[in-house]
Amino acid sequence: MPSNTKVLERWQDMLAFAAEVTKNEQMAELLSGALAPETLAESFIAVCGEQLDENGQNLIRVMAENGRLNALPDVLEQFIHLRAVSEATAEVDVISAAALSEQQLAKISAAMEKRLSRKVKLNCKIDKSVMAGVIIRAGDMVIDGSVRGRLERLADVLQS
Repeated sequence: MPSNTKVLERWQDMLAFAAEVTKNEQMAELLSGALAPETLAESFIAVCGEQLDENGQNLIRVMAENGRLNALPDVLEQFIHLRAVSEATAEVDVISAAALSEQQLAKISAAMEKRLSRKVKLNCKIDKSVMAGVIIRAGDMVIDGSVRGRLERLADVLQS
């Protein structure tokens, strides 16, 4: 039997794929049309192919019967959130002007795990407008250690 983490990973992959399918222009037309739920579900499942296992296909059928296939992107978003809560992990965005070293990422990860009292998953992004330093976002918390942020705060002080 697969581990719980593998099962959750598989579900997240299936939901992500199905959510992308709903964004397809041709599929969006089918979803807004007057197809019978069974026909819509089978068309959707055919497009997804082997990306959906039997349980994923059953979810698509139930959502089609209830006219909810357009909600798949929202379902994915909620699934990711609930999975993170279940696994006691937090998604942390780290935005920097250049790629960070493994050592820097390890320090940020350790500091954020201590501050949030949970494991963290770092999502690293490069943004040249940061200039130097980093911006760290975890939920509602933002730690702006960027040169751009300091310059903006200095400009605000000088203008007041």
